[in-house]
Amino acid sequence: MLTNLSIKNFALIEDVSLQLQDDFTIITGETGAGKSILLGALSLLIGKRADIASVRNPDKKCVVEGHFKISVYQLENFFVDNDLDYEPETIIRREILPSGKSRAFINDTPVTLQKLVLLGNQLIDIHSQHETLSLGEVNYQFKIIDDLANHKTTLVSYKLKLNSYKTLLKQLEELKSSQKEAKAAYDYNLFLVSELQEANLKAGIQEELEEKFTELNNVEELKENLSASSFHLEQEDIGVLAVLRDVKNKLSRLENFSESYKEIFQRVESSLLELEDVTEEIVRLESKIEDDPEELTLVNQKLQQIYNLQRKHDVETVEELLALQNDLEKKVASSENADEELNILEQKIEASKQEALALAQQLYKTRKKEIPTFISKMQAILAEIGMPDAKLKIEIALQEEFNAHGIDKMNWLLAANKGGSFKDIKKAASGGELSRITLAVKSILAFYGKLPTIIFDEIDTGVSGDVAQKMGNIMLKMSQEMQVIAITHLPQIAAKGKQHLKVYKETKKKITTTNIEQLSEENRILELAEMLGGKEKSNSAIAHAKQLLN
Repeated sequence: MLTNLSIKNFALIEDVSLQLQDDFTIITGETGAGKSILLGALSLLIGKRADIASVRNPDKKCVVEGHFKISVYQLENFFVDNDLDYEPETIIRREILPSGKSRAFINDTPVTLQKLVLLGNQLIDIHSQHETLSLGEVNYQFKIIDDLANHKTTLVSYKLKLNSYKTLLKQLEELKSSQKEAKAAYDYNLFLVSELQEANLKAGIQEELEEKFTELNNVEELKENLSASSFHLEQEDIGVLAVLRDVKNKLSRLENFSESYKEIFQRVESSLLELEDVTEEIVRLESKIEDDPEELTLVNQKLQQIYNLQRKHDVETVEELLALQNDLEKKVASSENADEELNILEQKIEASKQEALALAQQLYKTRKKEIPTFISKMQAILAEIGMPDAKLKIEIALQEEFNAHGIDKMNWLLAANKGGSFKDIKKAASGGELSRITLAVKSILAFYGKLPTIIFDEIDTGVSGDVAQKMGNIMLKMSQEMQVIAITHLPQIAAKGKQHLKVYKETKKKITTTNIEQLSEENRILELAEMLGGKEKSNSAIAHAKQLLN
């Protein structure tokens, strides 16, 4: 429940601090006195957007702070999940800085508006006059029945499954579109793949072929030079090897003279061994070389095939051609396996649809089960508040298409008068009747949702007299289960409150300020008398006011 409310520098309020009781609090005041300002400040505490225009003095920051007792509302998990310090008396603060920047705090920890909304929705329900009109909206009607059915977990699961189902349907559309494009390109891609596969490419093949082509294309020159080289190396007596062997023999006689001679001998010996090996390799290479015009032609054709493919696909290496071939093979395979891929996805879609459908049917059953009890309670309350002949009917039926709520179609119908026909509730009910129906709904929800605080903003619009008295009794009864705050123009309702706050304006030094005061018993009588008979406060109005309070 809200125990303290502090408002500084907000709209016409300079500095107000209120202590609130845990039962039924009434707020009254003349039209334009600033009751809506109070609601605006409270709305900031539950995450509504801040407006720099709401700041009274633009050179100072605006601060709205609320203290809430939350120990009995099992909110510890919220604080743990959002990494916040849990306090049995939690403080929420909003600040609007002169720069226009807004800040929010929970127990002095900065939080986002999203987190503030999540907590605020569990602490305060502000019923505005606009919400009365919402009674005819399908989303609001579903919300009421869902709150009563207490199947939030199922509803969340359904929405997750519905989202998964829609995601899969989108994937199916994208797959069909891509397959359509792939099918159009299939023949061309298949031709390109075949062309690349026919080339039988492998990494390094281009370098191997270019080396082979150079060799085959220069057979005579290679043979001539290799033959001359081996001749000069192996010629008897004057060949390089013969001379070097003679040098080796002469140096061998000197190797024992010193380390220097030994070292030079070893180097010549090593060179001779290396040169003998080189000679053998030259002879081997020479023996391998053959003039083969046919092989030269084949190598040249293979190279030209590679060069043509590189030009065609605007690449420079065989490795790039292989990567392109791999990509094209995947595209071709995708086209060839299109039916199988489509079939697998369609099976996933059907399974997802059945999961969502099962949850939707479960939602439908629990709603249908809850509706008769809800209607019975509604008609009993409506009879209490001056609508004894009103009949409420809620039609709920299954349909084929999924929606945000399941597969239900819901329609609230009202026959406001005896013998009247059922019509859509927003067309069948007057403004005053909508106010009474909304109060009846709220009074039922109060015992289900167990919200700490509910605030009614002129829910009594369009009613008066005995009906107002009965509406006040319902709000008083609600206050036994939760904190109820009602902004009202009706003395019959104002008299029911356990605490009475008055909002008023005063002008000093040409500056208008909105103030709020808690009325004493005597001042409360005067306020009710004024509400009954105007500023003059006649004796009869005062007597009537006392009677209402008693």
